[in-house]
Amino acid sequence: MTEHPPFRNAGNAGPFTLDGTRTYRVGDRSTAVLDPGPDVADHIRALVVWLRDAEDVRVVVTHAHRDHAGGARRLADALGVPVQGPRGVVGVDMGLGDGDTIRTDAGMLVALDTPGHAERHLCFAWPERAAVFVGDLLLGRGDTTWVAEYRGCVADYLESLRKVRRSAPGVLYPTHGDPITDVAAALDRYEAHRRARIRQVASALRARPDASSDELLVAVYGPDIPLAVVGAARRSIEALVEYVRTRTES
Repeated sequence: MTEHPPFRNAGNAGPFTLDGTRTYRVGDRSTAVLDPGPDVADHIRALVVWLRDAEDVRVVVTHAHRDHAGGARRLADALGVPVQGPRGVVGVDMGLGDGDTIRTDAGMLVALDTPGHAERHLCFAWPERAAVFVGDLLLGRGDTTWVAEYRGCVADYLESLRKVRRSAPGVLYPTHGDPITDVAAALDRYEAHRRARIRQVASALRARPDASSDELLVAVYGPDIPLAVVGAARRSIEALVEYVRTRTES
């Protein structure tokens, strides 16, 4: 059985964070701490205590969303180290790009440029364990994640799923939810969900080329979508429309 890396949960459970943000630790003395989570004082203090036996700590974020990176600066300052993460992200002191490595005493972490959920999003392959820390590219349950933040995000997301698949991992570690050991099935499921939504939007647009976002929202999700997720669903629809129309026009 695979021995999973230890983590601390920030306790910020919710519909988009599942059981909360999982802050992973890779290595003992030479350590990388991945996605410090939100800027919650109790959580950051707990991380400082958790890391007190380490001699060399790398504070690493997969992307800039507050539930992943909000506490990175507070933790880094407490430890006297820089924040590492995707190039161009505000608050990152040492930018990382595709193929860059982070050394720990449990093996190297290799950055994979995987946009889609966010325009600047990194996964981290852990070759010694045939594992990948996937940030928010996938969640620990279900078949979808947020893909609506910028133009081109849907195409980027599909390519990022393919990129992770090509790395042939045996386990995926999402920042929200349990480890994913049925890797091929999970990647298939997330890709199939996105492509099904693309087909739904394409079909709706063929029937009503001038349909508004709200009309497409009902056509794809039905009339009873919960109010709490209407905004997110509308932006998702708009991203799917952009993807469909880009390919139709090209």
